[in-house]
Amino acid sequence: MSAVALFVVTYFVPGVSVSGFVAALVAAAAIGFINATLGAVIKFFALPLRIVTLGLASLVINALMLMLAAAVVPGFYVSGFIAALVGSIVLSLTTAVFGWFLPSDSEKTPSR
Repeated sequence: MSAVALFVVTYFVPGVSVSGFVAALVAAAAIGFINATLGAVIKFFALPLRIVTLGLASLVINALMLMLAAAVVPGFYVSGFIAALVGSIVLSLTTAVFGWFLPSDSEKTPSR
């Protein structure tokens, strides 16, 4: 689902591109890994700044994480900070929309 969301970002955001589906899969995994590790640490230490800016600092942090993923994944490119900022917003919105319409694993299994 994240790789498809990344393709949506490349379609709508100029400056964000991916060379193919395998690169999109690797980029989606890298984005998830970076956000779960380094992103979590940065968001923790930036909590006072996030409170003062009413969460707008989170947009900058997410854009930087997207740029970091583009730096380490061959075939995934982000041309600059503005493209990363818009791309991270579109990626979040696309993932949220997919989450609304596609059932999660807990919803697929019948309850006992």
